[in-house]
Amino acid sequence: MHAPMLILLLSSIAAADAAGVGVTYGRRATSLPPPADVARFLARGTVLDRVRLLNADPLALRAFAGMGLAVDVTVPNALVPRIADSVAFARRWVRASVAPHVAAGTNVSRILVGRDVISQANRTLLLCLVPAMQNLHTALLATSLHRQIKVSAAHSLGVLAVSTPPSAGRFREGYDAAVVKPLLGFLRATGAPFMVNAYPFYGLTSDADLDFALFRVGAEGVTDAGTGLVYTNALDAQLDAVHSAMDRLGFGDVDVVVAETGWPWAGEDWEVGAGADHAGDYNRNAIRHLGSGVGTPLMPNRTFEVSIFSLFDENLKPGPMSEHHFGLFHADMTPIYDAGILTAPEYVGPVSAKITPAAPAPAPDAGVADSGGRQWCVPTPAADAAVLQENIDFVCGGGMDCGPIRPGGRCYEPDTVQGHAAYAMNLYFRSNGQHEFDCDFGRTGVVTTVDPSFGSCNFT
Repeated sequence: MHAPMLILLLSSIAAADAAGVGVTYGRRATSLPPPADVARFLARGTVLDRVRLLNADPLALRAFAGMGLAVDVTVPNALVPRIADSVAFARRWVRASVAPHVAAGTNVSRILVGRDVISQANRTLLLCLVPAMQNLHTALLATSLHRQIKVSAAHSLGVLAVSTPPSAGRFREGYDAAVVKPLLGFLRATGAPFMVNAYPFYGLTSDADLDFALFRVGAEGVTDAGTGLVYTNALDAQLDAVHSAMDRLGFGDVDVVVAETGWPWAGEDWEVGAGADHAGDYNRNAIRHLGSGVGTPLMPNRTFEVSIFSLFDENLKPGPMSEHHFGLFHADMTPIYDAGILTAPEYVGPVSAKITPAAPAPAPDAGVADSGGRQWCVPTPAADAAVLQENIDFVCGGGMDCGPIRPGGRCYEPDTVQGHAAYAMNLYFRSNGQHEFDCDFGRTGVVTTVDPSFGSCNFT
């Protein structure tokens, strides 16, 4: 590992509140398991290291006490004006809704202000966003929680006036100077990230767009005429459009986090791409790509924190059928399809791709691709880079062939600690009989059913 690259990697990790893979835990459904059961399942049965709550429900916050997962809580839009108007109210809200849970052992890592405020046609709410964030930060200072808990907000791509090509990305006119620039200044000053909800699914117009959206090998690249950079997947293009818009305002150094992304496992007949097979492909590939250290064309050699939407289906949400079917798990916490996030493989049966309101139940029409029972060992999403380097030294210093991750080797690029550790840890795991304990590495390794191989770099 070259020293400059290691320094760059460690800097990118330090810039983020907490690297890793999370899930959005929405509860707009008629039948869901108790939050305590959900918290135990996420902590013990998945590789996820964070969860995003779409409110500040005390029952859910209590459930995650002592579980170790980072928790993001959300201030409802209805409270944003009151928090913006009064520091005293912000302090009362923090003391009542956050501080007791932190004291009880819940690892609250962020307070997110509102839901998609900038994209809504509500001038009052819009102008209250940054003052509310400032008041909440002041309230956290008063309780000495400002170092542990950052304040941010999640935004849809509707904040952009232009997103194609990525280099032309810019925020909506009028909002850029009045709201977005002060927002970015606040995030830079407090060390918080700009959080974006990115959904390539919603950019689909025909089946011809699917390969580009699903990270499929062999997908024809799209060249950005402004930079000459080639994009091989839609998510990179969306993230770079956001980065370009931020850079245009002078804030290209503010970290970007994928607050939400996902794919519906079912939908109406007219909804292009909805289906369990595509959902599995997208989520597995998005998690792997964002954690690989490759980065994007405009933000190379870095990892991205990402949260998958959503933990469960939500049948009480408005909109087309796809809006109800972004869930990863059934209410009994069995997987709807293989998203590659379970700590142990589990068989997933055929799942219907299309649902219509008249159908009482989905009829099997397509199976979900699996890994044929094979397993690999990879680093946990939030494993410390220094510890991962120790894992590399242990494996490669013990006589195993680490040539592929040395300069010139087929797995050397991307030259990141995470990428090299994944190869070395998997080599040790497979060379020693593939026992679960051979992938422990001081709790920095996890067994997965998702093949981490890429290009000519084969992990088998």
